[in-house]
Amino acid sequence: MAQNRPVLRGFRSLWQLQSLGGGSDNRSMPKSSRRNPSSAGTQTGHGPFLRGAMVVVTLGNPRDKFWGMILWLAPEGLSMTGIELASFEDLVVMVKDGEPFTPAVVFFPMHRIERIELDLPDGSLPSLSQRFLAKTGLDPAVTLSSALDNRASDLAANSAVPPRRGTA
Repeated sequence: MAQNRPVLRGFRSLWQLQSLGGGSDNRSMPKSSRRNPSSAGTQTGHGPFLRGAMVVVTLGNPRDKFWGMILWLAPEGLSMTGIELASFEDLVVMVKDGEPFTPAVVFFPMHRIERIELDLPDGSLPSLSQRFLAKTGLDPAVTLSSALDNRASDLAANSAVPPRRGTA
């Protein structure tokens, strides 16, 4: 029984994908790009989306937007401190009036994240960070960091075990 398929001898290697590595699930990835298990607890690399970067995150299911500072970005997801974008103007007023505020510390799993963008100006439109600075006179990254530090020290103070009575 003859097959109706043309035979291209000699051209077959031109149409096959070349493998860069062997013995792994994703052979098209170079070995140098694989994660090192010993560095699982540290954020490494270079680029704009590192700890301390001010970003706007668009989420799906449910649709939402967050503005704030990256605490950690990993393949599992994003940890950040900030606020829902819809509350931005309220936060500016609170900070301007000297009222205390507590930014959210949140983790978004990667499957919810649709987009992460740096909080940068767009042409003549200022970034949210620039708007925050202009209206409050405070650097948003420093403000979010100090609010986060205050929150952490409050949690530590509240979780301290009081001394037992009647002991020396």
